[in-house]
Amino acid sequence: MAVTRPAPRPAPGPAALPPAPPPAHNSGSGGGNRRAGTRNSASPSGSAGAGGGRGSRGGGGAAVPGAGRALAHRYAALPPPLEVALAALRLEALLGDPRDAANPYGLPALTTRTAPTPRITGREADGGGADSGGAGGGGGEERAGLLAAAGLGRIPAADQLVRALRPVLRRDVALGHACAAAAGPCPVPAALRGPVALLAVTATLLRQAARIVDGRCGSEPALRQWRPVLAAAFADLLACESLTGVALRRPAARPVPGGLLPAVAGYVVPTVVADVLARLELVLTECGHGPAGLEGRMLAKLARDLPAAGVDAAGVTAWQTYLVRALPTLARSPRTPYLPHPAAPPALFRLADPHPAPAPAPGTGPGTDRQDPQSQNGQNGQNGQTSDGPDGYDGQGPDGPDGHDGPDGEGDGVVLAGLVRGAARPVDGAGDTVRAALAAVARRLLSEHRALRRVCRTAGRDGSEDPAVRALADRQALLWLAAAVLGVQEAADDGRGLFLGGPHWTLLALSGITERLGVPLPGPAADPREQVWAELADRVRHGVDCDIYATRLLW
Repeated sequence: MAVTRPAPRPAPGPAALPPAPPPAHNSGSGGGNRRAGTRNSASPSGSAGAGGGRGSRGGGGAAVPGAGRALAHRYAALPPPLEVALAALRLEALLGDPRDAANPYGLPALTTRTAPTPRITGREADGGGADSGGAGGGGGEERAGLLAAAGLGRIPAADQLVRALRPVLRRDVALGHACAAAAGPCPVPAALRGPVALLAVTATLLRQAARIVDGRCGSEPALRQWRPVLAAAFADLLACESLTGVALRRPAARPVPGGLLPAVAGYVVPTVVADVLARLELVLTECGHGPAGLEGRMLAKLARDLPAAGVDAAGVTAWQTYLVRALPTLARSPRTPYLPHPAAPPALFRLADPHPAPAPAPGTGPGTDRQDPQSQNGQNGQNGQTSDGPDGYDGQGPDGPDGHDGPDGEGDGVVLAGLVRGAARPVDGAGDTVRAALAAVARRLLSEHRALRRVCRTAGRDGSEDPAVRALADRQALLWLAAAVLGVQEAADDGRGLFLGGPHWTLLALSGITERLGVPLPGPAADPREQVWAELADRVRHGVDCDIYATRLLW
């Protein structure tokens, strides 16, 4: 299906990003800089989140002074360091236009290819002389040359590496999963490679569906019924990205292997995204874009790639089993040092802040078998034997049997502070019904967590096959997802009018979580779906990704 490129905005485009070898290009390809705006819940298109960072105000934490900070702000609403933005743009330019049927890394080719992917030619990437394998396998030399040409080898932190890899992640799950395993001095943890690739490809499908509905609902009013459906899918994706973003920022150097955050993401993200994909397939089919079209082929290709990325039913079941064994730790009480609400949210939730990777523990550096003690290889040091859980999880909880956080104080237990802080958040103004509803839902979810705490203390160790115990693990994982959503929203609510800091997407995401939990919502509340749809449609029109950072697209 031929899709026209989004028209540029009337405002002048951003200044060209400084060229970095090998490719040099202008970051303004996705559209011009948008007008400055303030928080306006009725018009998300006027928010900074949709525009990809219009203002020059600080916040966000881009570790680049002067002009570099301004350029990074033009790249995304939550700007990365400039070198990360440059690497992502170089990678996207090397991959080429995703809608070009002649591009071997375009969506038409990736969704129909049965033969090996041709080696990149006519570009600066040094792919070597070997033929590439398929999108998800083989082609290691080509992938290494592509990633090196983009400059990803200089990005040390896993969360920033995922941002730089987003151009390839959003095209193909298998290819993105392979690149995430090979890029950077600190590769993306194995437990999170599949979820981040799955979220990126699903966001591409969501953009396609939203573009179709937004473009036709003016002349076909019946299609307006799908706008709330797509808004809810958007909120679900933002919720899952909140969890994976926090998990990627979790300190990598731990006293023991394992950790709850990657395990929760490995279970929750494929489960929630499966519902999102089912809704997207329904919308696309009802709009006349069936299996023969590009979107239908993307869905079919995605279904084929799920097992290789570890995000199929078998992978979900394996993570659920691990969470069952970790139930006593999964249900522990939130840490009280973060209860005083005026204090800043924990650094784990501030996704735009630089988060340098700590020094690796002994025996976990490059060239060793355990490059990622968090979740990657899972060897226990005895002849390479793996431990009980997926990818090396040993069932001991995040930081050992006692569940204490490491010395940095930013361990997995901090995430549950999001529930406490969300429930205690004051509401400014009697007329802010959405924020009042959000605080009420947070209190309801916190009560659910406390009600489950006692029964979870004794469950799990001897009843991993008991459906009732597995249901407890399901509920606790969803509560962790809600806690991550509340923490990320609070951290982004810093007065700059970011969509991510607003209450609408958060309320819609928590409504979906409470529905999955079977917990009734506390009283009548405003419906945030129209505001969330307005943000989604505005991003589609102006070439902004559906990710949590509101990243501007090159193509």
